[in-house]
Amino acid sequence: MSAPHIPSKAAAAAVLPERGPDPVKITLSVNGTERTLEVEPRVSLLDALRERLDMTGAKKGCDQGTCGACTVWVDGRRVLSCLTLAIACEEHEVTTIEGLAEGDELHAMQSAFIEQDAFQCGYCTPGQIMSAVALLKEGHASDDAEIREWMSGNICRCAAYPHIRAAVRTVRDQT
Repeated sequence: MSAPHIPSKAAAAAVLPERGPDPVKITLSVNGTERTLEVEPRVSLLDALRERLDMTGAKKGCDQGTCGACTVWVDGRRVLSCLTLAIACEEHEVTTIEGLAEGDELHAMQSAFIEQDAFQCGYCTPGQIMSAVALLKEGHASDDAEIREWMSGNICRCAAYPHIRAAVRTVRDQT
């Protein structure tokens, strides 16, 4: 049996060029617009969005991936932006709460959150809405138990959960 082929460092670098530790220029597609910025490779997507691109909808809650306040989509899938490196999002589409509305027309879920009074302090609301829209697209809203389970990664300290589930049901029932 022969030894597995291990590429030389030069061959590996040709496939995966080393970037960092100094700041590097990256291009992110955020809400359909390409944005170029310079970041250290360890900068989270959340910090890049909030501090470099002035997109403050996603919130820094726990900064450990447990509260869901930082939820955004990458290629249409929910991600915790506090745990996602900005550099890893190159060549992917990032969607934030700022990208849900179409001009002055709110997304149906944004309107349902308002109609159902699905927020109190509002801090978690952007992440809640991003998860709520995604769970509907994923087909995880057949009943309150399923909505509760698939929204469990998003914590609301004000306990607006019944109203959040009502907002999800409202949009689910409109389609």
